[in-house]
Amino acid sequence: MKTPLILGREPAAWLALVAIIVKLAAAFGWDVSLETQANVNAVAAAAMGILIAVLVHDGLGAAIIGLAQGALALAIGYGLDWSADRQAVVMAAVTIAVGMWDRTQVTARVPAKQPLPLN
Repeated sequence: MKTPLILGREPAAWLALVAIIVKLAAAFGWDVSLETQANVNAVAAAAMGILIAVLVHDGLGAAIIGLAQGALALAIGYGLDWSADRQAVVMAAVTIAVGMWDRTQVTARVPAKQPLPLN
């Protein structure tokens, strides 16, 4: 399945944009705590997961991954001291687990091509 685009961009690009806008706003005058920044990013990640689920009409996996991203962002904002590497490994594990589950839940719209004979 092709990744759905939102206004011509992948959802990850939009999440990165939201995160950097929050950081820029905080750096240039928005007097906000790290917890609030984490909350904004968590809500954006969860909302993006739900939006993707709606766009693909069968995207529970995307919503679960978005929720996991939001929960991780919230935990980091409230003091969880994990390196970027550790966060990436956890999110990779969540993504793979969801993918394994998704594989049992979806059916291809067209049948698989039969292999060519070897002779």
